[in-house]
Amino acid sequence: MRSSACIIFMDEFYFIMPTLFMMCGLPGSGKTTLAKRLEISENALRLCPDEWIAKILADPADTAEMDRLRDEIESIQWEVGKRSLVLGINIILENGFWSHEERSRFRAEAEALGARVQIHYLKADINELWRRLSIRNANLPSGTFVVRREELESWMKLFDPPTEDELS
Repeated sequence: MRSSACIIFMDEFYFIMPTLFMMCGLPGSGKTTLAKRLEISENALRLCPDEWIAKILADPADTAEMDRLRDEIESIQWEVGKRSLVLGINIILENGFWSHEERSRFRAEAEALGARVQIHYLKADINELWRRLSIRNANLPSGTFVVRREELESWMKLFDPPTEDELS
């Protein structure tokens, strides 16, 4: 199914392809900050898993339940996102996109719907990430969770940064 928004101007048709913006990076890298800017500048629907999880998670310390909810919510958000792309609406996903396989799958699915894809990789070294997270942990904004240094260190080992080809 191909999609694009159709605009008629002075009896001429213009097709505008929607864009999937994928926020790629670890916690504290600035994904939500950039996504909020893009939400306004690109007139896009922003979908942030942490914000949805925070609304339904009874105990923020229950990491097993948080992980279970994350999988479910990211799946629901992607269904909403795909339908929105079909309708010609720009989408921002803040999933983090830690693996090449995940980024490739989302790209292929969005392109099959007729959308463009932009991956925004927010890179920061572990010291900078921890500095930002320490500040955030001290005064948690709504829709965020405490991140411990040990978690960040283990996640750094799991994260597969995008290649230049993925970003072009």
